[in-house]
Amino acid sequence: MGPRRIVCLTEEPTETLYALGEQDRIVGISGFTVRPPRARREKPKVSAFTSAKVDAILALQPDLAIGFSDIQADIAAELVRRGVEVWVANHRSVDGILDYVRRLGALVGAGDRALAYADSLRRGLDAVERRAAALPVRPKVYFEEWDEPIITGIQWVAELVRLAGGEDVFPELSHESLAKGRILANGDPVVARAPDIILGSWCGKKFRPQSVAARPGWDAIPAVRDGELHEIKSPLILQPGPAALTDGVEAIAAIIHGWAGRRGLS
Repeated sequence: MGPRRIVCLTEEPTETLYALGEQDRIVGISGFTVRPPRARREKPKVSAFTSAKVDAILALQPDLAIGFSDIQADIAAELVRRGVEVWVANHRSVDGILDYVRRLGALVGAGDRALAYADSLRRGLDAVERRAAALPVRPKVYFEEWDEPIITGIQWVAELVRLAGGEDVFPELSHESLAKGRILANGDPVVARAPDIILGSWCGKKFRPQSVAARPGWDAIPAVRDGELHEIKSPLILQPGPAALTDGVEAIAAIIHGWAGRRGLS
């Protein structure tokens, strides 16, 4: 049977459980949840990302709360102290996301469906990679997760950029699991790496390409010179769940193939 009353402290367990047809188990969700849209209409919103309405969660009488990463450690600790069982996942890669889908499915007694769903997500990624293999040139891509301070992309984002046909310009930083490990002291390292494309996904606020282009020295960057600054909505790429492996990677691929097409390379 598995847990029957689940509180999802982030979006990815909600999206996954809906995809598996197990949404009736969900009794509360994150206020940042946008996928699937019906979840916002059907489920009470009881948490943000770094905070939660603990009393409201307890009133739902959950038998499991699901969170993500060290950032939610304090929420998890408080719920555990109040008698709630908590699972905090900490996956950071594409393979980790696929494994997360499988584990969550097994947890709720939907293991076979989860395996099939994970396989379908993998096939979609393989198709994206096959399309990218036809590109004669792979653009250099800079992904910006935040602007003040400047933070570059995490591992699954860098992996999806590569699958979609680009080359992440800060591969050595993408393996830093904590955001503080991916902070650029200033914008000069980006200028030096001369990306062809800049992707912005500022969690919780709109990406502003004009302000990025106006940074000192950034007019020398090919992406700025050619107007190749693009936003990817944060719910599509910054949640380590199905969205990143579907609409997120497709958004990256569309930008990369568009770049190639404008240069007669596709």
